[in-house]
Amino acid sequence: MSALMEFTEVVPTSARSGFQVSLLSDLLVGLLPEGPQLYPDGDLTDEPTDVLVAELVREAALEGVRDELPHSIAVVVEETIEKKDLLEIYAIIYVERSSQKGIVIGKGGARLKQVGSDARRQIEKLLGTRVHLDLHVKIAEDWQRDPKQLRKLGF
Repeated sequence: MSALMEFTEVVPTSARSGFQVSLLSDLLVGLLPEGPQLYPDGDLTDEPTDVLVAELVREAALEGVRDELPHSIAVVVEETIEKKDLLEIYAIIYVERSSQKGIVIGKGGARLKQVGSDARRQIEKLLGTRVHLDLHVKIAEDWQRDPKQLRKLGF
């Protein structure tokens, strides 16, 4: 084979057993040219912080109720206020119907409190600062079918 062509490396592999696949992968990666840096050092994404925070709140709100509210929750960060050692975040969780609002809030507000605690921990981990998270739940009737509402909610 090497009489026909000059190879940099010859690596026998087996896709079935995985024999030397990681070695081949490492060799190929080593031959790739380095591309341009897509994000500044330390940045993990090009999404604004408010979008990341809203997504963390949404994930916490969906925890345990995905079957009941699979796509019916949207979160908008209304305001963030940076203080000396604390970030205050004011966000609204939007649902489509009052029955969904009750599910998100839970009995006596217990579920919303849990959502806030879970989301706050994730946000603090992401941002590396203490966070005060103020959550409210509002109804936006049939927001998924209303282009105006979709724009307002960031879709």
